[in-house]
Amino acid sequence: MKVKNCLHYVIILACPILTYLFSAPDGLSVIGWHLIGIYIGTIIAIILKPFPQPVVLLTAVAVSGIIIANTPAQVMADGSIIHLSQKAVLDGYKSGTTWLVFAAFTLSTAFVTTGLGKRIAYKLIGSLGHTSLRLGYVNALLDLIISPAMPSITARGAGIMMPIMDSIAVTLGSTPKNHPKRIGQYLMVNTYMVVKTTGYITFTAMATNAVALEFLKPILHFDLTWTQWFMAACAPGFASLIIIPFVTYILNKPELKEIDNKTIARDGLAAMGAMTKAEKSLLVIFFIAILSWMFGAALNLKSSTVAIAIMPLLVMTSVVTWDDLLAKKSAWSTLIWYGGLLGLASVLKQAQFFIWLSDVMGQIINVGDGHQTFVTILILVLSVAVRYFFASGGAYTASMFPVFAAVGVAAGANPYDLGLGLLITNCFGGALTHYGSGPAAPIFGQGYNDMKSWWITGGIVAIISLLMIIFIGFPWWSLLEGMGVL
Repeated sequence: MKVKNCLHYVIILACPILTYLFSAPDGLSVIGWHLIGIYIGTIIAIILKPFPQPVVLLTAVAVSGIIIANTPAQVMADGSIIHLSQKAVLDGYKSGTTWLVFAAFTLSTAFVTTGLGKRIAYKLIGSLGHTSLRLGYVNALLDLIISPAMPSITARGAGIMMPIMDSIAVTLGSTPKNHPKRIGQYLMVNTYMVVKTTGYITFTAMATNAVALEFLKPILHFDLTWTQWFMAACAPGFASLIIIPFVTYILNKPELKEIDNKTIARDGLAAMGAMTKAEKSLLVIFFIAILSWMFGAALNLKSSTVAIAIMPLLVMTSVVTWDDLLAKKSAWSTLIWYGGLLGLASVLKQAQFFIWLSDVMGQIINVGDGHQTFVTILILVLSVAVRYFFASGGAYTASMFPVFAAVGVAAGANPYDLGLGLLITNCFGGALTHYGSGPAAPIFGQGYNDMKSWWITGGIVAIISLLMIIFIGFPWWSLLEGMGVL
């Protein structure tokens, strides 16, 4: 075994072991102290990657269950009794949020398998993409259209848009080795910056949205339906989506301005052939899903119920086969490790860890009246800045969200400004670097972009997105609160 691997194991195991060597802090239950050791060790394991994430989370769930089984009930100073059930750590797997994300992956599979996403792309290119800048907006529009049905930004960015944009660049004489600045550099970086914006506009546009919301619930005491999420995020999201393709164009200005988009679209559609029955069925199911999510409250339907209903419907209409769904490894991995992560968060909540964390932060932080907005903005800036240190969105969410939320509560921040702000920065924060999230590596790995221009573009996009939250998001959310929408 390599020395490096041994060191990683020691660091990971030290976290739960130390909770047995040292007493729990004042106000925190013994079981909460032991579980936070497991939790921190799990986060470190996600970052260091000694094993695949599903294996790490299953191990954490099993160890947590053993610890819960061997920790007696405890009476707290306020008279409350902390006594957890072993089954509590499995709550994440019965969460509607977990199943919503998992089921939405089936729509993602269908868009790729049937080729409907590619067909829509060529249609938009033929209609709108006669300049390089317009092609950037075609990218944004397509991603916005399909994002509610594809919670995997990697599938959208690297699976659908990147191959199409790469093909267009090559057709126009731009390759990673020859003339990358002709158009390829712009198309690649714009693809990534766009997907990191559309990822927060709808609840189902990015898988970690669901987990991020679950971590905020026990601290900020607020929840969002699919429709509420969209209503809140659409104003800053649409504004950013209008600006970002232009900004990436200015920062990575392509040498080629005019494009023969009609020929590109015609050749692409000709290679695909006529629209299939599976594509037509998927289009109908897609609209049904979107409308059901939007009007779920009026129909008395939960978003997770709608998503789960889509799975058999896609198979029954022969859009995809069950084997297609079984082959979607990313979906099954997401089910396992997201369910495990939410399970750990659930038992930490029952152990009153988040209450203790908020109380501790409240004792440390003393913000006077009138400074809450400043503190909220500062937290959001920090939430973006720390993303330079994270290559995993899941690791960032699990480790930093409880801390940022607790600090905000202690400072008296408006829960909607802070919560919605964190949910949005959770997505576009990954735009900073070429390793910030799943689609970054394959898109950057195409070789069109250099690290310096990518980081500059990502930094400016992040600043613009933050400004959209402050100057559009805050007043918009206040209006929605006043109208009773939130």
